[in-house]
Amino acid sequence: MQIAINDAGSTATVTMVGRLDISGAEVVALPLATLSGSKNALIIDMAAVTFVASIGLRHLVSAAKAIGRRGGRLVLLNPNAAVAEVITTAGLADLLVVERDGSAQS
Repeated sequence: MQIAINDAGSTATVTMVGRLDISGAEVVALPLATLSGSKNALIIDMAAVTFVASIGLRHLVSAAKAIGRRGGRLVLLNPNAAVAEVITTAGLADLLVVERDGSAQS
């Protein structure tokens, strides 16, 4: 898993590339926790994420809850169909908001 972070302003954008499996979740855990504790909004570009495991979902949910407690929001941008299906099947579609084609960057 590779990540790139743009954290200028109150909204941070995180671009992820690779698999959000056990080793990928290890890479994103600290950055997501840090950003979700300090930003009003977090946009996670998941267009290049090819797989997501339960541990990856756990980190996304934790970040979404941390931001949500302060009235902010976390958005997953452009996940592929397989990743979006995992989110829906896990019953997390209400908590992990999915948006397409840059509409989250307002």
